[in-house]
Amino acid sequence: MSVNVPDSPRPADHPDAACGRIGVLLVNLGTPEATDYWSMRAYLKEFLSDRRVIEVNRVVWWFILNAIVLTKRPGPKGRDYDKIWNTARGEGPLKTITREQAERLSADLAGVDGRIIVDFAMRYGKPPIAERLAALQKQGCDRILLVPLYPQYAAATSATVCDAAFDALKAMRWQPALRVAPPWHDDPVYIDALARDLERHLAALDFVPEVILASFHGVPQSYLAKGDPYHCQCVKTARLLRARLGLGEDRLRLTFQSRFGREEWLQPYTDFTVRALAESGVKRLAVFNPGFVADCLETLEEIGVENRDIFLEAGGESFAAIPCLNATDEGMRVINRVVARELAGWITPAAGAD
Repeated sequence: MSVNVPDSPRPADHPDAACGRIGVLLVNLGTPEATDYWSMRAYLKEFLSDRRVIEVNRVVWWFILNAIVLTKRPGPKGRDYDKIWNTARGEGPLKTITREQAERLSADLAGVDGRIIVDFAMRYGKPPIAERLAALQKQGCDRILLVPLYPQYAAATSATVCDAAFDALKAMRWQPALRVAPPWHDDPVYIDALARDLERHLAALDFVPEVILASFHGVPQSYLAKGDPYHCQCVKTARLLRARLGLGEDRLRLTFQSRFGREEWLQPYTDFTVRALAESGVKRLAVFNPGFVADCLETLEEIGVENRDIFLEAGGESFAAIPCLNATDEGMRVINRVVARELAGWITPAAGAD
């Protein structure tokens, strides 16, 4: 039988030690602090120095990164970010949307359990994971749910979020209990939300797409051979979406974008497919990004600008870049589902408890 013991008063000289609260930390990839050369360089250096992101010989990569990449890429990338920058807030759209997701989640959970505190962090750039974990702990969170905002797991995304979190915990004397939300690539709520949102956007177009591309961020083909489940999870998401929407593989096609360097990446490539479709006579095309929970450079500029231009220049006539779920009602339905599932046992009595 359990016994409830009243809290004992602390001695006057006892150090402050807030406890008893539950933290939820949403984590997305990141964004530069500004679009100028040096801000872009700092962001790219942090991102591309991660051993999970670039898995090549460290000596060779150090030379390539510092002598070539960080010299040539910050300028062009900064100009790309200029096209999508949230000038009102002075930040990238990814940060704006992730903050809004955290704020909406906090409001949604306020009536569920008053102990919950929701925050957000970026794996690269600001706010950093270690800073926000420390802030949650300072507010008394001795249990924290870490939510990498990636529906499909990859070592270069989800795992590196965990790396940063675990590194932060190493410096803590009183470590909070940590849970990590697993990917939700096949969750029925996620599939349904994607389908509903896609249907809504397609219905609002002034044309009917002949082909719809589900474009996921790519990773090197070698990562699949090493055991990374990302490709398989993307394929499953696309298959479940086709079944939910009643579309065949010829109408809803899976592609991969954002390749970098000379190594072979997961195929088919989005840009090659977009060009080939236009050259084959397809005039109306829509592209959406099921693997991104928030719009960012890769969706707004790479798909909405670069791939739109490729399609139109190759003979296409109508192109639609479908927004991500973002902080819409459908998007928040997914995030709430994942968080509620993973908080089970922390916010309700455990089964069999007195």
